Parts: sequence; C-alpha cells; structure tokens
Amino acid sequence: MEKIYLMYGDQSEKMAIAILEEMKIEEELLKLGKGKEQLLIGIKPNLVVAQPAHWGATTCPDLVKGVIKYLRTKGFNNLIILESAWVGDSTEKAFEVCGFKEISQQYQVPLVDLKQDKTKKITAGGVEIELCEQALTVDYLINMPVLKAHCQTKFTCALKNLKGCVPDKEKRRFHRIGLHLPIAYLSKALSPQLTVVDGIIGDLTYEGGGTPVRMNRVIASRDPVAVDAYGAQLIGYAVEEIPYITMAAQLGVGSLEDIDGRIVELNNDKEALLPESLLASEEADYLSNWIEEKEACSACYGSLVHGLMRLKERGQLKQLKEKVHLGQGFKNMAADKIGIGLCTKDFSSNVKGCPPKAKDILALLEQRLKK
Repeated sequence: MEKIYLMYGDQSEKMAIAILEEMKIEEELLKLGKGKEQLLIGIKPNLVVAQPAHWGATTCPDLVKGVIKYLRTKGFNNLIILESAWVGDSTEKAFEVCGFKEISQQYQVPLVDLKQDKTKKITAGGVEIELCEQALTVDYLINMPVLKAHCQTKFTCALKNLKGCVPDKEKRRFHRIGLHLPIAYLSKALSPQLTVVDGIIGDLTYEGGGTPVRMNRVIASRDPVAVDAYGAQLIGYAVEEIPYITMAAQLGVGSLEDIDGRIVELNNDKEALLPESLLASEEADYLSNWIEEKEACSACYGSLVHGLMRLKERGQLKQLKEKVHLGQGFKNMAADKIGIGLCTKDFSSNVKGCPPKAKDILALLEQRLKK
C-alpha cells in the first residue's frame, strides 16, 4: 500500500522539495518511457476563488514553486498549471490574485484556464463524466489541493479538488445529482499519479475561505483516497461522514486500509506558537474562549480549533464548561483537566498524539460532556 508522507513547518517551498526527494518521484517519471522534454506534467492547484492563500481557500504559490523547482532540477521542463475557478468566478483573475501569473512568468510554465478548454465525455464505472481535455492529455498529473472544510460535503481535499477539471455546466450537474457520487466517479475517470496537499493554512468552515486556520503541514501520497481519509480525521471528521471517500475506495481509486500505519513523518518541526494570532476570523476568535495554551505549536493548536468547531456544529460546545489545555508550558504537569497532545500527557483527560487529530479531540470532548 502507498505511504502517506507528512512534513511539518511553514517553509512550503522547501518542504515540497524535501518530500518529493524522499518519494523519488523522478524515478517513476522516467519509467513512463518518454523523454524528459516530451513528458507533459500537469500541476492542478486549488484556485477556487481569487483570494490569496492566507485566506484559507487556495493553494500556496510557494508550495507549487517547490514542486516546479524539484522537477526542473531533475530535468523535467515540460510543465503546465491547469485550473478552473468555481462557477461565477474568473480563473484568469484567480491566477493573478493567487500569485500564479508571477510563477508562470518566473518559471516559463504556461497557465491553462480549463474554462476555455474543449471537453470530452468519459465513462467510469458506468457513469458518464464530462472532462476538460487538457486534464486528460497530460502524462503525469500532480494534484495540489488545500486541506479545508466544505459547506456541503463537510470536507474537501484530494478527490474533490479534481472537480476543477470539469466544465462549469458539469459542476452544476454535480450539485444537482448530489456531490458525493459524481466526485467519487470523477476520481475514477481522472486519477492523479501524485497528490501534494497544502495543509499550511486551510479553512475552518468554508471552501471559499474567510475562516483560516494554520496547521503547518504538507501531506503527499500516490493514494488520494488515503490522503482524504487521513485529512478528514485531521479536521475532525470520520471517514464515514464523507461518503465520496468510501465510494472512491470501492471503485478502486485507492485504499482505506491501515491509514495510520502508512504515515511517514519526515520531521518533527512543530515550532512554538507565534505571538500574533494564527486565526483571522471572528469564528476562530470565539473558539479561543475554550482554549488555554502555553507555548503551543501551530499544528496542535490548529487541530484543537477544528475539534472545537466540530463540537459547535453538533450543538454541544456551550455545554463544555472547562477549557482545553495544550502546549509545552504544561509539560510534566499533572492536573484534573482536559489536555491535548504529548505535552499534557499527565492531565486526567488527554488526547494522545503530537499533534493529535481533531477527530480524536472531538471524541474525548464528547466523552467528557457525558460525565
């Protein structure tokens, strides 16, 4: 089974290069049997809306720079960046605002607006999907989604990011027939060879951004199903709550087996929390009323914010009459309190992990409320 590579930090360009070096992507590119100059590599970010990455919705341009630099140092120069913004927004504007026109000019990588592309109908598992042709013609597709919440499907990452490879009329059809089934079959019709997830800054509640949460991590795998299964738990959802993940696994797109056992942590760079707020929204500021932190790292803090948000969505947050503690300042301290992460392991109620998943934090908080 394919491994899930994980790296912590906020230096996204360097992190992308380090992960791809570890995965030895150049070896599988060479196995495709085309010359380095002829092999067409497509990079598919998430530029759903014309907002910069710190807004929480779009792929960090520095992460994409890292992928481009890695490929260029290995002699792969035939690259394109392909995307279409959501219905009603301009991809060209998103390319500019999100920093991708600058990338295109600096590295001479063409930008392909899939809204302007021809389309082709593909049948996958008996379901017909209309796809943009350029997404089908690349020899190797690198999917670069953002790890974030979604207002309709609860969660969006690897599998759902492929929706940017269908024309607007097909996006509208997806919504009419229910998003989960077409997303699953789309991942069967168009399967990227590699997924590199921007988990630096995502969004707490909405795919279009506005409630950003810093989680400071990059995730990469050749298995998009495993990526989504792991990512959903990171922001507080069980796999069963996101039907398209299980559907895609059943279609053979990837595997749900032994997700935790496939994690490969490449570093332990969980830096101390910066003095300025990691969260730039009224929603996140509200959630901070339930947080007591001392020298916490952003990865752990981000998980807790997602866990509290999921508790709020279930209508249980106001029932929680105590704060949740985290951070290095609580090391070796025993207390009859709630703590998350390795630093609070001596607390009476503790969620293990460094950092823990929001799903596990949610489970402990719900258990605490039953007492």
